[in-house]
Amino acid sequence: MSSRETTHRCNECGYVHHKWQGRCAGCGQWGTLPDKPSSLPSIFADAPLRRLDEVDGTQSIPIPTTVAEIDRVLGGGFVPGSVSLLSGEPGIGKSTLTLQLALRIARSGAAVVLVTGEEAPTQVAARAGRIHSRPIPSSLAVLDTLETDRVVHIIEENRPQMVIVDSVQTLRLGEEGSPGSASLLRSVAGRLAEAAKKHTVSLLLIGHVTKDGGLAGPRTLEHLVDTVLSFEGDRSTDLRFLRSVKHRFGATSEVGLFEMVGTGLRPVQDPSARFLADRHPDLPGSSVAPVLEGRRPVMVEIQALVAKHSENTGVLAHAVPSGRLRVVTTVAGQYLDGALTRSDILVSAAGGAKVSDPGADLAMLLAMISAETGVRVPTGLAACAEIGLSGELRRVTTMEQRLHETFRLGFTECVVPRSCPEGPTGLRLLRCSTVNDAVQALIGAKV
Repeated sequence: MSSRETTHRCNECGYVHHKWQGRCAGCGQWGTLPDKPSSLPSIFADAPLRRLDEVDGTQSIPIPTTVAEIDRVLGGGFVPGSVSLLSGEPGIGKSTLTLQLALRIARSGAAVVLVTGEEAPTQVAARAGRIHSRPIPSSLAVLDTLETDRVVHIIEENRPQMVIVDSVQTLRLGEEGSPGSASLLRSVAGRLAEAAKKHTVSLLLIGHVTKDGGLAGPRTLEHLVDTVLSFEGDRSTDLRFLRSVKHRFGATSEVGLFEMVGTGLRPVQDPSARFLADRHPDLPGSSVAPVLEGRRPVMVEIQALVAKHSENTGVLAHAVPSGRLRVVTTVAGQYLDGALTRSDILVSAAGGAKVSDPGADLAMLLAMISAETGVRVPTGLAACAEIGLSGELRRVTTMEQRLHETFRLGFTECVVPRSCPEGPTGLRLLRCSTVNDAVQALIGAKV
């Protein structure tokens, strides 16, 4: 068998094809495969077989960062030799988050290198002084360069525990490619990843997003890294969400929550209390649901505003899934004697929360019925159920954890489907089969 084989590598995403074709099977783009094939070493010639029981699995054990919300998302911390990508909109706080991360890791005595391609070292030092009350750890070093080879040299010579590159789009590689191009970005990230894995260095790359929310350099980096983290939030509020889009070393279902304060980003210790801090339960149009943020149950307030009109009505969702809201309003009109019809409806998750959990269906319905009738939902009552197209209430996942969170926040009653398991002692469960049962039992008004 030959030790070399011809291939065609996509110029956009880097996907390797063994024969030319018009459309890339990796990213779906047309005309991105070069007509002239390249020659790559055969994987059979260069990769000898190894017995699995002789492979050291301890190298994939994550090392904690001591930042609880980051460790939650990563499943314990960064794995040595792993390559991670943190993306987010400009100004959302990526540099602040990574600087705090570098300071915390360096405080433990581990060597950390921060590559500053966008800011001068004096700017980084000034920010570090604002967000770090203690003396800056001596094991944290700053490298002011735009040269990829210089970063690789530092990795090879110094072998730090972690290298953070802010940002990867600023680096160049000799005369190769034009600045910001997908081919250059792929080459830069590939060189850094190769060095990091070879010397067991955790590598964190910071990447910008485009106007449509996609990662700059179409999907290029996502194929090259082990973990893709997304840092999100509304810059008009102080809340920030850290989500895992891809993670080869664990689940991608966890979410980290931070709030922006004068000294940087502070982990939110109790998200439920944070989301309900300014709630006014004595007003109609409000209901509370235990929803999942990652694998963590969080209490969220759902607010609704309903205005009757004869025509030109609409349904508007803010921070709640518009598709689920459309289902709930349509079911209500069908099975609750025309409720919520001929109305302008606005439904929102309050307090900066973003809801995508079907377990909030019933809370959305109760908030809208409360807003329409003017009858408030009882203060100590929460609701958790998915609404089916036949008007039935359906059980959602992890009901036991949701009910314990409901009770912990001081709620005494919760509307649930009939199949729901028992909750904690002291929390009364109101079991209902249909939306009509739930509305009549809770609002006390026939609609």
